[in-house]
Amino acid sequence: MKSHISVYLEVLHAIYYDACNKCVAEVSQRDLNYIKSRVEKEGMSFLTITLPSFASDFEKSLELMKVDSNLFRNFRKRRSIPAFLQGMTSRIFDIETGRINDDVLSSPFHFSSLVESIRQICLAFKKIELPCRPEKVRKAMDGFVEIENSFSDFQLSDEHSKSFDLVCSVLWDNIMGDIRLDMLVPRHGPGATADRISGNQKYNWRRWHTRLEPYFPVIDTCYSASCGELDYHSQELNKLAFVSELEEQPVKVTPVPKTLKGPRIIAIEPCCMQYAQQGLRDRIYSIIESYWLTAGHINFRDQSVNQSLALISSKDGRLATIDLSDASDRVPHGLAMRMFQSNPDVRDAIESCRSTGAKLPDGRIIRPLRKFASMGSALCFPIEAMYFYTICVVASLEFADLPVSRENVYNVSRDIYVYGDDIIVPSTVATTVLDYLTKYNCKVNSNKTFLKGNFRESCGVDAFGGNLVTPVYLRQPIPENRQQSHSILSWCSTARQLFKAGYVRASQLLFKGVESVLGKLPSTGDKSFVIGRNHYWLSPPLKKRWNRHYQRLEVRCWVPAPVYRTDKLEGYGALQKSLLKLLGVSLESSRDSLSLTYQESIDRYLSSIVQEDVKHLERSALYGAVAIKRRWVPASLVGLEG
Repeated sequence: MKSHISVYLEVLHAIYYDACNKCVAEVSQRDLNYIKSRVEKEGMSFLTITLPSFASDFEKSLELMKVDSNLFRNFRKRRSIPAFLQGMTSRIFDIETGRINDDVLSSPFHFSSLVESIRQICLAFKKIELPCRPEKVRKAMDGFVEIENSFSDFQLSDEHSKSFDLVCSVLWDNIMGDIRLDMLVPRHGPGATADRISGNQKYNWRRWHTRLEPYFPVIDTCYSASCGELDYHSQELNKLAFVSELEEQPVKVTPVPKTLKGPRIIAIEPCCMQYAQQGLRDRIYSIIESYWLTAGHINFRDQSVNQSLALISSKDGRLATIDLSDASDRVPHGLAMRMFQSNPDVRDAIESCRSTGAKLPDGRIIRPLRKFASMGSALCFPIEAMYFYTICVVASLEFADLPVSRENVYNVSRDIYVYGDDIIVPSTVATTVLDYLTKYNCKVNSNKTFLKGNFRESCGVDAFGGNLVTPVYLRQPIPENRQQSHSILSWCSTARQLFKAGYVRASQLLFKGVESVLGKLPSTGDKSFVIGRNHYWLSPPLKKRWNRHYQRLEVRCWVPAPVYRTDKLEGYGALQKSLLKLLGVSLESSRDSLSLTYQESIDRYLSSIVQEDVKHLERSALYGAVAIKRRWVPASLVGLEG
């Protein structure tokens, strides 16, 4: 069997051929030999780190309208532009001066095609999930500690502190009054917990933090008394221990795969904190997404607003896209709480379910935490969005030299859009916004922030000149057997994306990798959960049957399936879970989709199976685990009529 690196090299060569075909460029054997040589010398780091740095410098060159002498330092230059991919870059930049050619500016579609092709070659392997080297993990952990320590040096001037409070009073005072603690419906999240409790056992409570009790009382929050009297002397309730703040379990700081450049650092919350946070988060989502000052401008569940604006602004340049580094870890706790000053009950409820300590993998415990929360807290995402939105409004008022008033806040906020740490503001005010973000302890990611030129990036959409130039990412290693279900599904999804993007040769290579494990695949539609190709070809012979019960023709195909384990739930915990299902409350948050139709169909298919499981009190699905099984499915899902 070929080594993984040789397979990845073959895939990149195929992408190169397809890219040349798309932008009508001549295939350069010199480029192919150069890629092979550097991969042999540097291994995966060339594909995952060095090539993406070429793309980053290329994007900066587009913004500057020229190739700066400080860019492309890891690549040899021929005259003023890099020798690598010169067959494509020379059609954009003048070889002698490095400036953008006038003729390419007059042909925006061809210009965008060249940009998309270069970025696809360079970024295909950027996000592949492979273990980072230990030194990269240590560096990321040191960065987490360093950011926490930096709060001791952070100090906001009285003037900026006053402006922040005034804008908060306009934005948040009225909206916070709509949060009623007695109407919240706490629920469990889908992932891991710091106390290593999962599945149905999350409903068998063993620990409850004392400071939660005034705002999230155990009775009615964890155990429902609505269907009869609770036996307070039952063995089940007697197992529950109330824990003081000094004895609370800290969040578990954990690295998770992101890129080979470094892992993503998350903080896993204790079960009881996560449960309370989910109820508050859902209510904050609802009121902010419907409030007249923020509706459509702060979004939590719909990325399409930012995506559309990035696409439009890449053509007209009216709006700038801003990205932040370590965004959640840099939100000061004190400033975040000042956004809730008008409703002390809500503020104190948020405080009660906010973890105050963090345990590092080496056993060190940081306490107290000065940031509001790290990624992993259910409240991290909404509160960081509120914080960034407030800062953008403060900066916009300062730029326009306007006093804080309801009318002025409304007017300047009409061109501010926030989704997490993806921020969009008018290009005219962008420099001021960047300055203010820095003053409020944020760190701007200059490599992914675009204020001028024709490139914009927000919420997973990369756009240039009004055209999409988002690359297709290979996210998982090559599958070697049927047990590597995530790799199989990921390679199938990536192959389908590549085919739709016009990278036919590369798509075929990935499909062959999947077929080496599962055998020949049928053709299926984008909304099908069946594992298959997304283009018509000579479909392999499939077993068929007529299902008399559903009156339809069915075929036997490979499909993803949840992995269950025995996980019996009885007593009051079973009652609470069943009542939540009757209320129509999703018992677990849906996993993040990749905004891909095919991937979404698989995610929704798996989620629906788990949610509708009639044996949910006897078993639970292992979070993140997927099996590949043969199943009888409607023939229409594979392009056959019944």
